[in-house]
Amino acid sequence: MGCSARLKRRRKEVNEVYQKMIRALAPRMAACFAAMLAFSGVTALLGHVQAAVAELILVGVLLMVYVVSLLRRKREAEKHLQELLDSVDQATRDSTRNCPLPLVMFRPDTGEVVWTNERFLRLTGGQERMFDTSMDDLAPGFDTRWLLEGKNECPEEAVLGGRRYRVFGETAQPAPGAEDILLATTYWLDITDLADTRDIYKATRPVLALLLLDNYEDAIKSQDESVRSAMLSDISQRLTAWAERSRGVFLRLDRDRFLFLFEEQYLEGYKEEKFSLLDSVREVVNPAGIAATVSVGVGVDGDTFEELYRFANLSVEMALSRGGDQAVVKNRFTFEFFGGRTKETERRTKVKSRVMASAMGELVSDASCVLIMGHRSPDFDAVGAAVGVCAIARMRGVPHYILRDPVSTPADDLYGRLGRMPQYGGVLLDSQEILLRADSRSLLVVVDTNRPEQVQNQELLSRCNKLAVIDHHRRAATYIEGADLNFHEPYASSTCELVTELIGYLMEPADLFPGEAEALMAGLMLDTKNFTMRTGGRTFEAAAMLRRAGGDTGEVRKMFQTNLADAVAKYGIIQNAKMYRGDIAIAVSSRSVGRVTAAQAADELLNIAGVGASFVLYPEGDRVVVSGRSLSATNVQVILEALGGGGNAGAAGAQIPGKTLEQVLSELHEALDRYFDGEEGSAEKRTARELGPEREQKPKEG
Repeated sequence: MGCSARLKRRRKEVNEVYQKMIRALAPRMAACFAAMLAFSGVTALLGHVQAAVAELILVGVLLMVYVVSLLRRKREAEKHLQELLDSVDQATRDSTRNCPLPLVMFRPDTGEVVWTNERFLRLTGGQERMFDTSMDDLAPGFDTRWLLEGKNECPEEAVLGGRRYRVFGETAQPAPGAEDILLATTYWLDITDLADTRDIYKATRPVLALLLLDNYEDAIKSQDESVRSAMLSDISQRLTAWAERSRGVFLRLDRDRFLFLFEEQYLEGYKEEKFSLLDSVREVVNPAGIAATVSVGVGVDGDTFEELYRFANLSVEMALSRGGDQAVVKNRFTFEFFGGRTKETERRTKVKSRVMASAMGELVSDASCVLIMGHRSPDFDAVGAAVGVCAIARMRGVPHYILRDPVSTPADDLYGRLGRMPQYGGVLLDSQEILLRADSRSLLVVVDTNRPEQVQNQELLSRCNKLAVIDHHRRAATYIEGADLNFHEPYASSTCELVTELIGYLMEPADLFPGEAEALMAGLMLDTKNFTMRTGGRTFEAAAMLRRAGGDTGEVRKMFQTNLADAVAKYGIIQNAKMYRGDIAIAVSSRSVGRVTAAQAADELLNIAGVGASFVLYPEGDRVVVSGRSLSATNVQVILEALGGGGNAGAAGAQIPGKTLEQVLSELHEALDRYFDGEEGSAEKRTARELGPEREQKPKEG
């Protein structure tokens, strides 16, 4: 029936073309006969009646001859057309019947089989009667929706009789006027051997992994020889047992670094178990109670071993920049994250800070000007760090400029204070003004973010050839690449702490203006919640240096004051909080309350007994903003990464566009369930694919 419909359409099309050809080739005799009749009339008017009658008789005879000749040509043309169509019909039937590929015609809406050729019959076990069968009986699981969608190839392989096929097809109406009936013709190409070879190739592709004991100094090296030997032996046994399942090559590169080479077919198993090696190694604890941790970087889908090793190195760096104790899988397109639930411990040395300070000083001295920007809607930490970089540039005699957002930001009070300082006249510029200052020798310093889609001005980021990044957030799947200097310390309390350390090596505290010291101190106090969270010895050293430079804590405290309306809104949010899973406080505000107010509400919720983590949700324009805070072992960054956000273990945020509060609240519940049920690897895998410029991290709203 499908073949008959195509033949009818083809016959109609050929007939129309042939008729047009006949009309085009037929002589135009109408004008000739009209002229002869006109001559006969003129002859009669001149009085030659007999001659006129003779002319009319002659015209009539010629017309009869022409008509007879025309009819004869039409009959010959129709006969020739019919013979041609019969030949085409027969050839089409023969080619369809003898098609070298299995062929089946059926109705895609009902699955009713209409006709098959002999080759398809043999695939189905030689069944002869097909008129009362359906495609579900012949090929169980075969999806025909792609035909109804107008596609010519099945997007997935079809399995029939233990063989694998690539299916091509088309749809058509069997006859004019039968629009309610649709027939599909499909051709089945056997690709079993090719598909099996492809699967074997993919399964046996090499995967390279690097394993690093990321707290070797703290957990192992500081112990006695007997304890160190026992711990290293225990860790080695666990690593070897974990690697033996894939029958790969496992060897030690250094005292705390291992290389693991295995086939890709075993990688999915490691992913499904969420890299259980992380939990296994964490069970090794030294006498001081410090657990050993390992970071795993996996490189996959590389064309060469060199590329695989580069992917693995990037993965290890990513794992360490996110706090360690996790596994990162890197392919040519994206990252996948597993683990990372424990909070990071401080593993910093002053050697790195001194080296970074020296490199920063050289970059600033060689630049024509220094341009500084932070993340969108900058806070005290971003602006304070920018002020610290300005101080370094001023001591080197290099022009310096800070990009200021034209809209309201959480750091408006600090911007106002800087604007009143004579030394900062003309330093705060908008996007257009600062782009005019950029040239081939300009140095762009990005502070308080490491993600390119989150910076204040992406055009400025792409225009500058020299780039430095200073940040303390855990690295996400997207990050700024190609920086000349990357001072990235996820163990620091704030970016202001890192910049203060650089200042300590590049200038004297007395060279800082009191207003600059207070700006840096504001960033410290913001991210540490008045030195109560994420603080280390280096944090208090930085604060002491800023105090010696003239920073007044009383003036800094004034920057954190809020008006009465914001205070009422904050406690209104707290009043609406509800507990989830025992120790998670979630507060939802149906109206926009501002990021600073929401962040302060999330902080206040942590002061309630029994609350280990808090989340505040509120609408802001066409998006929903989430602020997350944590006091306990709950890692809010991992949780909010599943919603497209980021930050660090104790403070994170997310902005979700195009969704309602109810939808985001439901997604937050699902992310919390996955986290506490041990499925954070899958959540982070989804995050790596969904991260984009519209979903940005806002870990420090106030």
